[in-house]
Amino acid sequence: MHPYLLLSPEVAAARAAGKPIVALESTIISHGMPYPQNVQTAREVEQVIRDAGAVPATIALIKGRICIGLSEEQLELLGSSSDAIKVSRRDLPYVLAQKKLGATTVAATMICAELAGIQVFVTGGIGGVHRGAEKSFDISADLQELAHTNVAVVCAGVKSILDIGLTLEYLETHGVPVVSVGQPGFPAFFTRESGFNADFQIDSAPEQASFIRTKWELGLKGGVVVANPVPEEAAMPKMEIDRITEQALLEADQQGVTGKAITPFLLDRIKQLTGGRSLATNIALVKHNALVGARLAVALHGAPVLANS
Repeated sequence: MHPYLLLSPEVAAARAAGKPIVALESTIISHGMPYPQNVQTAREVEQVIRDAGAVPATIALIKGRICIGLSEEQLELLGSSSDAIKVSRRDLPYVLAQKKLGATTVAATMICAELAGIQVFVTGGIGGVHRGAEKSFDISADLQELAHTNVAVVCAGVKSILDIGLTLEYLETHGVPVVSVGQPGFPAFFTRESGFNADFQIDSAPEQASFIRTKWELGLKGGVVVANPVPEEAAMPKMEIDRITEQALLEADQQGVTGKAITPFLLDRIKQLTGGRSLATNIALVKHNALVGARLAVALHGAPVLANS
């Protein structure tokens, strides 16, 4: 095992027993939701994965180690601390070497999951090409990670704060397949439809597993985006979220918010402008992604998917 990795007792037992494991990021706890909803949601998401026959492994950097699976105390620390650093590929060596508290983004979680031999990772939404990137060159490191790290990422698409069309073009250029679940359309996080289609629609976990296995057996390096739309009853109206997003983007520009701070700022502002409804949508979609991700992990493992999970 890699010397920087520290497996929780639950994950270590699952690995020894040959059980399917699902990676979870930690920026959704530290930067994506307010306390205490963030910690409560993290616990509930982990339980969704257990109930579906897999083992959750929330990943974070604590005291110079990559923790694969977190204790109750560690979840509380991440959820309540104001010092957690948002960690992407660039930041991993610094945060580990300095023994700081780090919450992993999609890119960093993919790296850590691959180091730990975990093939499936569940998140809310991936990063992408930011609006105005032709001038700012603001493109999430998540996209490059997807191009060369062998982890399947189950998400609700990308947030409408991004340039979704350019994000999909970027993924296509780098050979990253985008698979949709239950519909041909690529979702836009808070809404089920973005106006763009995924590359392929593959609805069942065994078929998704077969596709992913075939890709990697061919030696085609890189991840797969499994785009799973938010449940219909929890989705927000597209026109409303588009209008609110435009307002939040304008305010961010006026206040000079850039870089790592932009996404937390926009999510918080959207939550304020929707009266908290966007947070409820966020929680619903993460839980739904956890179910789809757990089923995929079980299928990749070669075990039958639980009918009632």
